[in-house]
Amino acid sequence: MSTAKLFISGIRAEGRHGARPGEQEQPQPFVVDLDLEVRVGADEIEGTADYRGIVEAVRELIEQRSFDLVETMASALADDLVARDRVARATVVVHKPNAAARLGVDGVAAAATATRD
Repeated sequence: MSTAKLFISGIRAEGRHGARPGEQEQPQPFVVDLDLEVRVGADEIEGTADYRGIVEAVRELIEQRSFDLVETMASALADDLVARDRVARATVVVHKPNAAARLGVDGVAAAATATRD
């Protein structure tokens, strides 16, 4: 069995996350990029990690859970992904585009990596 890199970028979802007062009251946009190491067993969809299910899982976590920090959200997503069949390592970058507009920056992002034991 070999491994391959799978990159998925621009997964968009809205969720109620943030540490500042009022941030969790209204959904706000988040964008997630993934860098996955997957085990490939065959040249068929069952022989690798199905990116459709991965994208759905990322959106579900963002929409249904709540985090104060993008760092902890990225870590939770990475942990969830490596628990999936055929995902050996996951690096997750969570972008919060509107996080620091008052500082004159385009956004804030955090990355986390998890590896299957």
